[in-house]
Amino acid sequence: MPTFLVFFTLSLLAAGAAAQPALSEFESAWLAAGAPVLRYAREISLPIDIIVQPQPTPGAVPMAMGFDGGRCKLVLSMRGNAQAAAILAAVPPARRALMIEAMTAHEVGHCWRYARGDWHVLPSGFTEAGVRYAGNPDLLKEALEMRETRREEAYADLVALAWTASRHAAQYGQVYDWLHAVRRARPVAGASHDTRAWLRLAPAGAAFAAAATPFDAALPLWRQGLIGDK
Repeated sequence: MPTFLVFFTLSLLAAGAAAQPALSEFESAWLAAGAPVLRYAREISLPIDIIVQPQPTPGAVPMAMGFDGGRCKLVLSMRGNAQAAAILAAVPPARRALMIEAMTAHEVGHCWRYARGDWHVLPSGFTEAGVRYAGNPDLLKEALEMRETRREEAYADLVALAWTASRHAAQYGQVYDWLHAVRRARPVAGASHDTRAWLRLAPAGAAFAAAATPFDAALPLWRQGLIGDK
């Protein structure tokens, strides 16, 4: 049976996504929590479509960013997916919207990189090094792909924290502690989502210098973390 995706554009948020009958209460709550970030993305003309998967998606990442046809696709996979509730199970209910907003900022950080043509591209002054020792071409390819993913995840984590620092300064520590706990739960050092080296650079919101956008605010710390990424 083919898989059908329900597409929503950012204009849906202006009309009130929660009012759409195709959305479950859970999906509506996530979109409402992420709405400030998505409105900002629309204001700066990021090409984002919102996709809600109507079929059960057990084990899928609840919110993820994909790319197709020059546009970013924010995909919600909530139905029949215990992971959607588990990711925030340890968070007090009153704080969950804040964490969802940070997760949305993380995903929009991915879109920013993609839309600018920077996906998997190192910033000026950096060259690829440190994995050429692999004698097996397949292992070399795998190591490089893992490294590229880790860098993008690190940048997106820093965007989420920069967003929080600028919009919810008093709650920065709550978001930081939660995000650090999520990353610490993946104990394999150097894995594709091991962004702890970058998180250690931003234990407080003051780590981010004033910048025009959270994407710009994340760059100095991202570059600093890249120096030690092996």
